Amino acid sequence: MSEIQKKLYIIRHGETDLNKNGVVQGRGVNSPLNLTGIAQGNAFYEMYKNVPFDKLYTSTLVRTEQTVAKFIDAGLPWERLAGLDELAWGIHEGQNSTPELRDDFKKLIAHWAEGSYDEKFEGGESPNEVFTRQANAMKEIMSHKDEKTVLICMHGRAMRLLLCQLMKQSLDHMDEYPHKNTSLYILDYDGKDFTIQTFNNVAHLKDL
Repeated sequence: MSEIQKKLYIIRHGETDLNKNGVVQGRGVNSPLNLTGIAQGNAFYEMYKNVPFDKLYTSTLVRTEQTVAKFIDAGLPWERLAGLDELAWGIHEGQNSTPELRDDFKKLIAHWAEGSYDEKFEGGESPNEVFTRQANAMKEIMSHKDEKTVLICMHGRAMRLLLCQLMKQSLDHMDEYPHKNTSLYILDYDGKDFTIQTFNNVAHLKDL
């Protein structure tokens, strides 16, 4: 059995008011956590604060930074990577959920499920564009051989795309990776392949 070279803890950010109210966020909306989101981040910290993390990576959006604020305050080395930002939903960002909006999203996600990974909303990003910037972010993260155990805080749709990439799957598998606010995936890397050890875990939220 190959020796584990790197372990990644990948979590989604905590809840924002826009999450709660069904408003489209995406890369272009830099919304802060609400009180529930802060409590979720604190609960994650309490359960995982003794994990010997070597490095923390977040997106450039404040909701990821706030989710892992206690790790930052405790002195864990931290870096923002734009490649970890959420997919940009373009003209729909900041819009309230309506039947028309939901229909637009259904159509777009259906295109993606059919393999049309260049499809996107006006002003937004396609899965292929996100894949490229995530590949660059992962090249940076994986290049640090001394960082054996890494915490990554990012975003829901982006996390689905990243998991496809790490598992060497086509992007039409993205919806096989469910998520909730602060849900956790743990992956081991043996020098060649990633394996998922923990899938969409929210045990830290049981008392909230």
